Amino acid sequence: MPLKKKKKAAILIIILLAVVAFGLYYFLSIYKILEGLNKTSDNSPFSKVMANDEKVVEPPKWLGTEPVNILLMGVDARGSTKGEIPRSDSMMVVSLDPVHKRIHVFSILRDTYTDIPDHGKNRINTAITHGPKTAMSAVSDLLGIPIQFYVYTDFQGFIKLVDAVGGIDFYVEKDMNYGSIADKHEYDINLKEGEQHLDGTTALQYVRFRHDALSDYARTKRQRDFINAIVEKMKSATSIMKLPSILEEVSPYIDTNLSVDDMWQLASVGYKSKVEASEQIPPMELLKETYVGSAAVLTVSSSNDLKEYVRNMIEAHEPDPAEAGDVEQQ
Repeated sequence: MPLKKKKKAAILIIILLAVVAFGLYYFLSIYKILEGLNKTSDNSPFSKVMANDEKVVEPPKWLGTEPVNILLMGVDARGSTKGEIPRSDSMMVVSLDPVHKRIHVFSILRDTYTDIPDHGKNRINTAITHGPKTAMSAVSDLLGIPIQFYVYTDFQGFIKLVDAVGGIDFYVEKDMNYGSIADKHEYDINLKEGEQHLDGTTALQYVRFRHDALSDYARTKRQRDFINAIVEKMKSATSIMKLPSILEEVSPYIDTNLSVDDMWQLASVGYKSKVEASEQIPPMELLKETYVGSAAVLTVSSSNDLKEYVRNMIEAHEPDPAEAGDVEQQ
């Protein structure tokens, strides 16, 4: 073989080895960090309630072909002592359909008054204080769908995620202003209307704002819209390349029951899917504002109607071209 060809072959081999080495390093780095998201009993935020939570029925297994439902819970851990579990500040259910490649997002109003398994009736946002399986069971009973997984984080985890993906370009629909002396103004809200680049801190201001006429109803809509923007940003080639560093940033602030294999499978489904619908739970037509004692809460006018509403949202889909062709031929 001529010397020039030998040199070219050697260079190609070196490049190939470098690519393989980088690929191995990339995936091993991700795998190791993903393992850390599933906290052990010693470092889990739920260590103090683990014994009681273990008595709750295990969530159903996901086989990979049917829709999977994940409960996302964000808490405000400010002022909490070590081991104390705050009430959920936000609760969402993300439903992924691996067959039709669709995603549905449901925001659960935190003042929804419902059954908390083994703990009587209370606001839905108290369920997590009894452990993640209790929260999954309560949400499953409310919506009438199985909840297989949960992801739990706090304000700092949200800030770290947004900063790690490089911020989000987003349209803020109006001026938002709110100050709190109780928080020593650490979490004051001061946003102006218009298209802007939100970092972790300003993004948190946006999704927390509820000091207007629509209060939590508008806030949950903003949260769903912003989560969708994060999902789209995470699909970009830049974010995929930065995935190990993104995961490393948020790992200390996240707890989940997802295994690494589950995460890989869900990531594949999520990347190929699109958000088809984003809804508030309970929807306005089934929602009733009332009082329990002196506490203002939200109740559901018909539990069966709510379950049917959720089921119809998840099961409804546009026929694919092949299905449409079959209908026309008939």
